[in-house]
Amino acid sequence: MKKLKDSMKRHSSKMRLETTFKDDFVTTNTWRVFRIMSEFVDGFEGLSSVKRGVSFFGSKATPKNHPYYKLAYESAYLLAKKGYSIITGAGGGIMEASNKGANDAKGVSVGLNILIPREQLPNSYINYLMEFRYFFVRKVMFTKHSYAFVVFPGGFGTLDELFETLSLVQTYRIEPVPVILVSKEYWSDLIDWFKARLVKEGAIEKKDLNLFKLVDKPEEVLSAIKSFYDLKKKTKGKKK
Repeated sequence: MKKLKDSMKRHSSKMRLETTFKDDFVTTNTWRVFRIMSEFVDGFEGLSSVKRGVSFFGSKATPKNHPYYKLAYESAYLLAKKGYSIITGAGGGIMEASNKGANDAKGVSVGLNILIPREQLPNSYINYLMEFRYFFVRKVMFTKHSYAFVVFPGGFGTLDELFETLSLVQTYRIEPVPVILVSKEYWSDLIDWFKARLVKEGAIEKKDLNLFKLVDKPEEVLSAIKSFYDLKKKTKGKKK
């Protein structure tokens, strides 16, 4: 773990600590391919040492005095203490709370920042920062290096990350992973709509509702991850 953290610190020192978006690259699609390729190479290489990564998604607008902020902090702190690496989108709100929890726990606190014209500056609790120009490259990095996904209340960006993850698991494009929705109250109306519309009209199957789990407490986040992989080990053992 110490070797990994030292490696991350060296890497982070080379990264910018502020976002200076400047879209001055050549505009032709053929040349843009090389920049896309370089982002994939940097991402795969830079995150190759991250083990048991848990991605935290949620609103960047969540204030520090909000219960969701505290819940994200405590969840990330608990997981980091148990040896999980915390991965976020590097912004404020839920992302900041999660990175802060991991950092305070002396754990690995990863931020995958997106370079866009208006936003966003990475939060100050990241001890391993990577920056991307392309959302789709950044999404691949989340998916590739995540052992679990913890989804807090958020807007369109959070929903996009949630639904893409569920789609990849549902269609067997990635290995099954725990997808944990935090705050039953926040997500309950959406889940009711899944049942009333999507299942009823055949857009998804009833079993697809088992692709995610609803929780309210940090301990339940940890328990959901542990239970998922304990069951996976038992199932794998029986097949042998």
